[in-house]
Amino acid sequence: MKVSIGPRDKFPLMADINMIPLIDVALVLLIIFMVLTPYLVSSQIKINLPKTVSSVPADSDPIKIQITAQRTFYVNGQATLAEDLGSILKSQIQSKTDAVVLVEADASVPFEFVVKAMDQAKEQGAQKLGVAVNAEKK
Repeated sequence: MKVSIGPRDKFPLMADINMIPLIDVALVLLIIFMVLTPYLVSSQIKINLPKTVSSVPADSDPIKIQITAQRTFYVNGQATLAEDLGSILKSQIQSKTDAVVLVEADASVPFEFVVKAMDQAKEQGAQKLGVAVNAEKK
């Protein structure tokens, strides 16, 4: 809708809304949310790791199996059933040449669940297995 004031001015008044800056801002916000969402989701899994005096940092970017106090399994931040753990690990391990699997289990989880996760990882072809702990201050 164009509005002009006055009799055929040399420079008529244009009353249009320019949508391009609004679209640019919307697209930038969309990209920011797409990048931040995986980090926000993975940081919401509450795990109280056991404490130890001696610990070694993980080698490379491992495949993480997380077990919460409610005995819920997560593979790289995605919730999964205990029965489906093997098939999900198989697809994750096959995509890497030197697969490292890190089990992050809550301190209150029975050892049986940690062994089950490690057994599934080894059965699917994991090259290295590890258990995540918090280092105590000396």
